[in-house]
Amino acid sequence: MTSPGTLFCFGLGYSAMALSRRLDAAGWTIRGTCRKPARKAALGALGISAALFDGDTPMDPADLLQGATHVLLSIPPGAEGDPAFRQHAQDIAAVGTVKWVGYFSTTGVYGNRDGDWVDETSDLRPGNERSQRRVDAERDWLSWGDRHGISVQIFRLPGIYGPGRSAVDQVKAGTARRISKPGHVFSRIHVEDIATTVAASIARAQPGGIYNVCDDEPAAPGDVVAYVCELLSREPPPEIPYDEADMSPMAKSFWSDNRRVRNDRMKQDLGVRLDFPDYRIGIRGILGLGG
Repeated sequence: MTSPGTLFCFGLGYSAMALSRRLDAAGWTIRGTCRKPARKAALGALGISAALFDGDTPMDPADLLQGATHVLLSIPPGAEGDPAFRQHAQDIAAVGTVKWVGYFSTTGVYGNRDGDWVDETSDLRPGNERSQRRVDAERDWLSWGDRHGISVQIFRLPGIYGPGRSAVDQVKAGTARRISKPGHVFSRIHVEDIATTVAASIARAQPGGIYNVCDDEPAAPGDVVAYVCELLSREPPPEIPYDEADMSPMAKSFWSDNRRVRNDRMKQDLGVRLDFPDYRIGIRGILGLGG
């Protein structure tokens, strides 16, 4: 880790907070944005100065970017593009102290590969408008970094899980389902391994760096649910054939892409060593079982 600086997060959500806690413990100053006054107050109680930002108008107050050395972008783009880029890209450049920008993208930019492997050199084939917006945002920020001489890093994330947000919570709540689609797998990443990777990038910034941030073992979601049930000594829910599953259009869109994502670059270029290299280790960690 480099010497302490000031991290500004556009969107202090689940993954950004995991990084923020780690940097705060190392002496960093953390600032950022949220959407609601109640959340702003909760962040203030943690010592984090936050501005309200809904993406449609500039953040309020507008001066929290001053003195920021690092900026993390974790707000998804909408129909009109990336909100932080539209409202504040020029402000970030004008601050004069920002030397590193990280953008949370998605492995959805690769589209469907019928279960084949992809890496950062694979061509981008977004299969829906949501993923196309991510491709556009990546290009906008990388081009912006080139113009302003600021190191921009892209982190392509798959399904994110961790404490409070995993199959463990679904099984305990009785809402877990096992949808069966033979041969279909998803890549995933534990939230703490996201923090590890981004912290490594801050320490070894490479302008234009693009990293797949995922674990070593793509797997079917039903296998994860079954494993949780085994550890909790519960009967797993019955398998539901994909064609018979009642899912929202958003959920179905995730199931339209089937790919395996390689993570060699983050290990080789950033020296990342995953604490949770597969879902079994991750689930055991959430349950406090270790090993």
